[in-house]
Amino acid sequence: MMKFILCITFMIFLVKILNYWIMQNLLFFLSFLFIMSNFFNTYFMGVSYSFGLDNFSYGMVLLSFWIISLMFLASEKIFKTNNFMNMYMYMVLFLLLMLMMTFMSMNLFSFYLFFEGSLIPTFFLILGWGYQPERLQAGFYLLFYTLFASLPLFISVMYLYMNYYTLCFFLINQFSLIYLYFYLSMIFAFLVKMPMFLVHLWLPKAHVEAPISGSMILAGVLLKLGGYGLIRIFSLIQQMSLKLNIIWISISLMGGVLVSLLCLFQTDLKSLIAYSSVAHMGIVIGGLMTMSFWGISGSYLLMIAHGLCSSGLFCLANIAYERLGSRSMMINKGLMNFMPSMAFWWFLFSAFNMAAPPSINLLSEISLFNSIVSWSWLSMFALMLLSFFSASYTMYLYSYSQHGKFHFSLFGACSGSLREYLLLLLHWFPLLILILKAETFFIM
Repeated sequence: MMKFILCITFMIFLVKILNYWIMQNLLFFLSFLFIMSNFFNTYFMGVSYSFGLDNFSYGMVLLSFWIISLMFLASEKIFKTNNFMNMYMYMVLFLLLMLMMTFMSMNLFSFYLFFEGSLIPTFFLILGWGYQPERLQAGFYLLFYTLFASLPLFISVMYLYMNYYTLCFFLINQFSLIYLYFYLSMIFAFLVKMPMFLVHLWLPKAHVEAPISGSMILAGVLLKLGGYGLIRIFSLIQQMSLKLNIIWISISLMGGVLVSLLCLFQTDLKSLIAYSSVAHMGIVIGGLMTMSFWGISGSYLLMIAHGLCSSGLFCLANIAYERLGSRSMMINKGLMNFMPSMAFWWFLFSAFNMAAPPSINLLSEISLFNSIVSWSWLSMFALMLLSFFSASYTMYLYSYSQHGKFHFSLFGACSGSLREYLLLLLHWFPLLILILKAETFFIM
C-alpha cells in the first residue's frame, strides 16, 4: 500500500508543475490502478509498514479515491476563476492522503492521528472556498464538536497502551474491557463524527457553508470515518456494548424520524440534503450497534451507497446554484422547463436516495431493517416512519425543484455541460453496477 501513499505524496509536490486537468486524470488513473491491484484478493492484503487493507478498508479507500477524483471534476469554477487553484489542489491531495492513511492504518494510535488530521484540510476548504461569511462559524462548529469528543478517545487509547502494551487492531481483538468510562470515551468521538442525532448540529452548518468539493467529501467520506472507527473498536467494548447499545439505537432511530420531519421544513437545497444524511446515518448507527452480521454488512454497504448518492445530490444542487445564484427552493422551481436532461438526473438520484430498486441503497436498507427488527421488534415502528418520511422528503425535494411556476430570473439559465453529465454519471453508475457484485460486501 506504500506505493499509493508515496504516489499521492509526490503528486502534492508536483502541484506547481502539473495542470489542474492532468492532476484530475492522474487521480482517475490511480483509482483504476487501485481497483486492479486488489482485484483478485479477498482477504487481508498489501501489508507494509503497519499499513494494510481488508474488505472494510478496501471499500473505503476506493470511495475516497473516487470522490476526490470527482471533486476535481466538480470544481471547474476554481480552475476558471483561478481562485487560489494551487492551494486548493494542495488541500485536496493532503486530504486524500490523510483519508487513505486513516483507512489503511493497522494501529489504533496512527488511526486516531490521521482521523484527526483529516479535519485540517476540511476546515481550510470550508474557510477558504466557502460562499457566505458564516463559513468561519461553520468551520469552528466542525472543529470544536469533533475535537471535544476526540480528547476522551485519545486518553482511552493511551490507557489501552499503558495497560496492554499494544495498539495493533489484530492484537487488541483479544481483549474485552468492561469499564463504563472507557466504553463512552471510545465510542463518543465516532458517534459525533457519524453524526448521531443530538450531536449532529455541526453537519448541516458545515454543508451549507462549504464549497461543492467540501460538501462532496463531507457527505461522501468524512461521515464514514465514524462508522469505520466503530467497526474497528467493537471487539474491545463488546461486553459493555451488549448492555448499553440500546441507548444509541433508540436515539438514532427516533432521531432519524425527527430529522426526516425536519427535512420537510427546509427551504435550502443543501440543507435538506445535509439533514437527509443525518437520517441515513441514524439507520447506519442502528445497524452497527446490533453487532450482527446483517447489521455490520448492511451498514458498510449503506455507507458506500450514501457516499455516492449524497455526493451526487450535492453536485446537482451546485449545478442549479451556479446557474441561479441561489439555493433557495423558492427560486429553484420549475427547473424541468430549463434543464430537462438535468431533471432526469434529479429523478435518478432522488429515486436512489429513497432506496428504490435496483440500487445498492435498497439492498443495504433491507439488510439493516432485517438486523434492527431481529434485535427488537419494537424498532419496526421507528423504521416504518423513517422509511415513509425518507420517501416523503425526497419527493418534496424533487417535485418542488422540478415542477411549479419558475422564477423570472431563470431566463438566463442553460442546460448542463458535458463535464456535468459525466460527473453525475460517474456518481450514479457505481450505485447501479455494484448490485451485481453485492456478495463482496457480505464477506467479513
